[in-house]
Amino acid sequence: MRIGLFTDSYPPFINGVSTSVAMLKRALEKKGHIVYVVTVGTNALKYEYDEEEKVVKVPGIPIGIYDYRLSKIYPLSMINKMKNWNLDVIHSHTEFGIGIFARLFAKQFNIPLVHTYHTLYEDYTHYITHGYFDKSSKKIVEYLTKFYCDKTANELIVPTNKIYKLFKEKYEFTKNIHIIPTGIEIERFLIENVDQKLVQLLKRKLQLNKKDFVIAFVGRLASEKNVEFLINAHKKILKNHSNIKLLVIGDGPDKEKYEKLVQELKIEKNVKFTGKAAWEEMPYYYHCADLFATASKTETQGLTVIEAMASGKVPLCIEDESFLGTVTHELNGIIFKNEKEYIESVISLYKDNSLRQKYSKQARIQAEHCSSSSYAEKVIEVYNRAIIDKKEEARFGLISKIVKKIRGE
Repeated sequence: MRIGLFTDSYPPFINGVSTSVAMLKRALEKKGHIVYVVTVGTNALKYEYDEEEKVVKVPGIPIGIYDYRLSKIYPLSMINKMKNWNLDVIHSHTEFGIGIFARLFAKQFNIPLVHTYHTLYEDYTHYITHGYFDKSSKKIVEYLTKFYCDKTANELIVPTNKIYKLFKEKYEFTKNIHIIPTGIEIERFLIENVDQKLVQLLKRKLQLNKKDFVIAFVGRLASEKNVEFLINAHKKILKNHSNIKLLVIGDGPDKEKYEKLVQELKIEKNVKFTGKAAWEEMPYYYHCADLFATASKTETQGLTVIEAMASGKVPLCIEDESFLGTVTHELNGIIFKNEKEYIESVISLYKDNSLRQKYSKQARIQAEHCSSSSYAEKVIEVYNRAIIDKKEEARFGLISKIVKKIRGE
C-alpha cells in the first residue's frame, strides 16, 4: 500500500503528534508499506524533499505557539511530484494547515482520506485569544473541527472513548469512528533494553542519589497540563518525607512561572526542571524515576503515561477518561480525584515497595498491549475500509450518472 501521512508536526519537533506520526511511519514500513510524509519545514521560502526518507517539508512560518508553524494551504509547486506517488490512501493528523492541504489533495485526485483527531483544540484557544472572545473562539474551533472531520474525512480515528463521546454526543458526528489508542515503540523503554550505566550518569547529572525517591512528570510546561498541582502537592509531601523529589521533564511557556513558584515554596532542592529532553534520551529519564504523575485533564490519550508504564513506572493520573482505558486503579497504577488522594497515594507507594513492584509489573503488561505494531495493524484495517468505501462511492456515483442519462436528466 502507498500511504501519505500529512501532519503539521514531525521530528525534529518534539510533541505527542510528532512522535506518534514518526512511530506510525516506521511501523507501517516494517510491514512492507511505502510511506510518504508531508509536513511543515523550518525554511519559510524553500521546499525540502528527502527522497530517501520520503519526507516533504512545505515552507512554514512560526505562529508563536510552541514549535508550530503555518504553511501554505495548497503548495502548487509540489503537486506534480506528489501526484506521482500514486497514493492509495491519505492519513491526515491535523485539521488545519497541512490538514487542509490533505483534504484538497485527496479531493482533487480522488484518494480516500482517513483522519486522526489528536488535539482538544477547545482547550488551547486561550493562546490565540488571550482570554478575549473565549466562547466565540471555541465555537469557531468546534465548527471547523466538525467540518473537517465530518464533511471531508472518509473515516475518523480517535484514541480514546473520551474523544469518541465528544464527537458522537457534542459534535453529533455521523460517519464511522474507530477508537484506536495510539501505540508506542515499547521496546525502547523496557528495562532490559535501557543501558543502566547511562541512567546512572543522568542521575548524577541531575544530582539524584540512591536515597532519593523520584516522581517524574513529562510534558509541555503550560497551564493546561496542570503542573502547578504537582508542585503545590509536593510542598506538602516534603513535610515528612524530605528525600522525595519531583522531576519535571519538558519545556514550555510557563516554565519560568513554575520555577518561580518552586522558589516561593522554598523547595528548589526537591523539584528539578530538566528542560526539553531529546527523543532518544527519554528512556533514561523515565528510568531515573520511581513513579510517574500527571494532573492534566486536556489529554486525548496521554502517550507519556504508556511510555512510563513500559518503563515499569507506576502511573498516578488524575481522574479523566483519557487515562481510564490504560490505567486501572490499584491494578497497574493509581487514579486520584484530588490533592489529598494524590499525596496519600505517593506516600503509600513510597512506603510499600512490594505494592509498588506489584503495580509496576502490571503496568508493563498493560503497556505491551500498546505496541506500535499492533497500532499499525488496526490503522491498516481502517485504510482498507476507506479504500473499499471510496470504490463503492465511485461505483454508486457512476450508476447514478447512467440512470440520470437514461432518464434524460
